[in-house]
Order: sequence, then structure tokens, then C-alpha cells
Amino acid sequence: MKKILSFLQQVENGIMVVTFTIMVLTSFAQVVNRNFFKLPISWFEEAAVYCMIYMVLIGTEIGLRDGTQIAVTALVDKLKGRGKKWIQIISKTIVVIFSAAICINSVEILNLQVKTGQTSPALHLPMSIPYGALVISFAIITLVQGATVIGMAANVLQNKAKESGGQS
Repeated sequence: MKKILSFLQQVENGIMVVTFTIMVLTSFAQVVNRNFFKLPISWFEEAAVYCMIYMVLIGTEIGLRDGTQIAVTALVDKLKGRGKKWIQIISKTIVVIFSAAICINSVEILNLQVKTGQTSPALHLPMSIPYGALVISFAIITLVQGATVIGMAANVLQNKAKESGGQS
């Protein structure tokens, strides 16, 4: 399980590096072109936007994994012990269910884009590539957060078994 999660993290990091590099280069080229060359090159902005979409969606999973996403923790902060851990497990489970639902629906949207053969206006890129960001990111979120829920639940149950085993 750890190898799969490590591999997914490497995929995320790779996507982030590539998309960030492309976004910075195309944005810079767009500014230089606009101010100096004034050539009608419209695909710079489109490429930067699609890269930003990938970065935001992949960054969502990175934030969930690292715990750096904005969260309302008023209830969880007041709880202690096992109750706090179970609320966190329930919260992560809701994230997994939501992410799985979005992933399933985004696969349907992606299939529609493949069938219609729609392309982007400037790059003439198949629209399945930008829509693929939804499938990739929510599939990774579902897998990583699902594994996290399983690990958290196993940890709580092991601690409960240790506590009840020590009291006998």
C-alpha cells in the first residue's frame, strides 16, 4: 500500500512540476509577445489556463494529504481521544465518497468529450485532455484518502484492542 501511495505522490509531483513550468513559460512568453512583438498568438493563454486547472486539482489532493486544506475544525478541536479520531474518520470518509462520485461523473464527461472529438479553440487540443484533470485528480483523491481512512480506522481499532487487552 505504501508503494502505491508513494507512486501516486510521485505522479502528483511530476504533474505539478511539468504544469507549473509550462504555465510560467507560456505566461512569460505571452507578456513578452504582448509588449514587444505584438504577434497574434492566442494559444499561450489557453495553455497556461489548462496547466493551472491541473495544478489546482492536483494541489487539492496534496493539500488533503498534508492537512493544509482549509477546514472548519471547531467541533473536532473540542473533542478528545477516540471520539475525535472517529469524527476525523467520518469526515475523511465523506471526502472519499464525494471524490468517488465526482470521479465517476467526470469519467462520463471525459467519455463524452472523446466521443464528440471537441477541440480547444487555440491549441486545437482534444478537450479530453483538460477534462482528464478531473478524472486524474479525483481518482487520486479517492485512492489516497481511502487508504488514509483505512489506516486511521485500523489505528483506532488496534488501540482499542490494546486497551481492552491490557485491562483483562
